Amino acid sequence: MRSRIDRRQPQRSDQRRAAILDALNQHLMETGFDSLDIAKVARQAGVGRSAFYFYFENKAAAVAALLEPMHDALMAANNILANTDKPPRTRIRDTIDAVLRTAEDHRYLFRAMLEARGTSGSVRDLWDAARESFVPTVSAVIAAERASGRAPAGADPVVLAGLLLEFNDRLLERAIVGGPLTRQQLLDGAEAIWMGTIYGATQ
Repeated sequence: MRSRIDRRQPQRSDQRRAAILDALNQHLMETGFDSLDIAKVARQAGVGRSAFYFYFENKAAAVAALLEPMHDALMAANNILANTDKPPRTRIRDTIDAVLRTAEDHRYLFRAMLEARGTSGSVRDLWDAARESFVPTVSAVIAAERASGRAPAGADPVVLAGLLLEFNDRLLERAIVGGPLTRQQLLDGAEAIWMGTIYGATQ
C-alpha cells in the first residue's frame, strides 16, 4: 500500500526515494520520531532537503511510507480470519497473534507512527483509511458466519467490523507502548472480545 500522502507517486526505478526511506529508517532506529532531523536524513541519503520534500509533505508522511510493508503483513493476518477451514476460535486467536507479531516486528516504526499520528492530520487520515481497508474482509466473515448458522444475528456486520478494528488499534498501542497487562493477557482478552462480539460466546 503506497502512502497516499507522498507528494509524488514514484516509479520502481526511483532510487532517490528509496535512499531517503533507507536513511529515515536508520535514523528512526537510532533517535526515534521526535528527534528526527530532515537535514541529516537527506544528507545521509545523498540528496538535498528539497528532494525530501519533493517526495514527502513532512517527516510524518515519510514515516507513513515506511509502514507500507507492515500494512501488507496486517492484510495477510486479516486473511487468516477468512479461512473457514479452521474453527472460529482458532482463526480469531491466530489472527490476533499475527497482528501482535506484526506490530512487534515493526516496533520502532509503530511507535514512530503513533507519534506522527498525534501531530499530523494527514497521517491520522492515512491511519484511519488503512484501518478501514480491513473492514470488508472482517464484515464479510461476520456475515458468512451468520449465514452458515455459526454466529447469531445481530448488529450490522460493517459496524461491528469497524468497532473491532478500532479495538485492535488500542490493543496494538498497549502492546507496543506498554501497560499493566502482559502480552498473553492482551491476547486472551482480545480473543474473548472478538468471540463474544461475533459469536456471542467467550468460552
